[in-house]
Amino acid sequence: MDKNSIIGFLLIIAVIFGFSYFNRPDEEQLKQQREEQTANSKQQQNSADASVANATTVVAQDSIFATGEEQPRLVVLKNNDITVGISTRGGTIGDVVLKNYKGQDKKPLKLYSEKYAKMSFTLAGKKNNINTSSLVFTPENVTDSTVTMVAQAANGGKLSIIYKLHDSFLLDMDVKADGLQEYLLPTSKVLGIEWAERLKQQERGYKFENQYAALTYKEVDGGTDRLDPQKEEEKTIEESLDWISFKDQFFGVTLIADAGMSKVNLKSKPEEDFSKGFLKQYDASAETAFDPTGTKASSFKLYLGPNKFRTLQKIDDIVNPDKDLKLEHLVYLGWPLFRYINRYFTIYVFDWLTDLGLSMGIVLLLITILLRIIVYVPTRKSVMSSAKMRVLKPKIDEINAKYPDPADNMKKQQEIMQTYSQYGASPMGGCLPMLIQMPIWIAMFNFIPNAIELRQQSFLWVDDLSTYDPIIKFSHPIWLIGDHISAFCILFCITNVVYSVMSMRMQKDMMSGQQESQMKIMRWMMYLMPVFFFFVFNDYSAGLNYYYFISLLFSALTMWYLRRTIDEKKLLERLEKNYQANKDKPKKMSGLAARLEALQKQQEEMMKLQQERQKHRK
Repeated sequence: MDKNSIIGFLLIIAVIFGFSYFNRPDEEQLKQQREEQTANSKQQQNSADASVANATTVVAQDSIFATGEEQPRLVVLKNNDITVGISTRGGTIGDVVLKNYKGQDKKPLKLYSEKYAKMSFTLAGKKNNINTSSLVFTPENVTDSTVTMVAQAANGGKLSIIYKLHDSFLLDMDVKADGLQEYLLPTSKVLGIEWAERLKQQERGYKFENQYAALTYKEVDGGTDRLDPQKEEEKTIEESLDWISFKDQFFGVTLIADAGMSKVNLKSKPEEDFSKGFLKQYDASAETAFDPTGTKASSFKLYLGPNKFRTLQKIDDIVNPDKDLKLEHLVYLGWPLFRYINRYFTIYVFDWLTDLGLSMGIVLLLITILLRIIVYVPTRKSVMSSAKMRVLKPKIDEINAKYPDPADNMKKQQEIMQTYSQYGASPMGGCLPMLIQMPIWIAMFNFIPNAIELRQQSFLWVDDLSTYDPIIKFSHPIWLIGDHISAFCILFCITNVVYSVMSMRMQKDMMSGQQESQMKIMRWMMYLMPVFFFFVFNDYSAGLNYYYFISLLFSALTMWYLRRTIDEKKLLERLEKNYQANKDKPKKMSGLAARLEALQKQQEEMMKLQQERQKHRK
């Protein structure tokens, strides 16, 4: 070691010791640290005491009931669609497996697990409340579809939870007390319900699935509603509820109370770290009617299955034939207008095509073709209207040149509208197809992501139409893009650019003057829109991007075909004939032209009044 190294080493040691010396705590700081340590020790001791107190409370509660099995086990009910495991610890459902649906691991889908979910009931006791989560139940009357879970009390009474599995995804559940009057509070006739679940991710796209997973409920005398799926929300419901559903994108567990549920508190909290495979935390608490004498049971039904529209309608009829429980609203179809389009048009067409045994990709293609046929006539009128505006452009340019003064804009617009009217053209004629197509586009935006029929259905290179189709994957997420690039999203955006270019060219040919300068801004907005769509739709399902891709493709082809088949020379000749027929018999203005004429007259009257006032002042 040379001289310079030794000096440097000694300087480093000196700096470290100097820093430690000048930053050491004084006596007052040392005293404060000792007080904080003492306070922390007391807090830890208090926490330990509280845990012991809680444990003592549980023992006091459980001492009412006779000792049963020490190790909990599952009693399995099953049919062709589902297996349900009922736990002897707590007496409620532990595991639910759907036989005919697969998870991402290609195994039968596990809908519900006691590792991440718990349901319990609370009875008001004279000394301590009784909560079923800590009770040990003994199974009785066990078959493949029925079981009675019994918690035996020390006095010979019992608390029973009776289950019956239907030949579907429906499970009956009755809670009944027999001979427990000496333990239960006679004035309390309610059964408390506590339910919590850490919702597991079932699909490939976390962001997309999380967007459609929502805690949903229905009011007894009202409609359905849901908590915000995108952010944490807690809500106390004043009205009584028919049912509460913990649902993800395609599946759900729905608790239906025959007597309704009151004093309901609901909470939904999205997971902060999606890499752990969970979507959000659901919590619900409520009360329902309960008979402490045991004369009548508190009856529930649990729907444990897919959010499939027709299946939910059938379950609704089984649960209560005399009342519409609106279980099919678990399939979110959008706001009222779009829900009606989906319910009374899209679903019927979708079911008809699906029953033909066609693949889901072909079904979406045929739906698109059908919709294009429906809007073909208004689309043709729109293209024809644009062609009329285009051939009349020289005449509109003459009118613009006639009124260079901005003060004459109202008069200019009135004459332009008069000219269009005489030639039999309308500048608003091109809006009708957009007005028809936009509700359909939005309706399909809500239908396709919630159609379980698309789940794990392959088409072309896509292995699952219900989630994104990555052609490129990244090892780490990229800002705004994510960890992949979706193929159909790219095709949709490219087609959007082509369609925008065609639309801009059509509009450019029929505009002049100030409209052309304004069109430059609109043109850039139309070109940037596909870029915006890419960042939004890259995480959306391949089925939705595929539908938008072929829909825009057919729109572009239709526009190209119609424009190629219009003879603008003959069209101008026909318009000239209209003008000759109308110039001596002017039509009475209506619509926009009439409003412009009224505004023109109003403006002229105001100008006359101003001129008269100026004369009086002079």
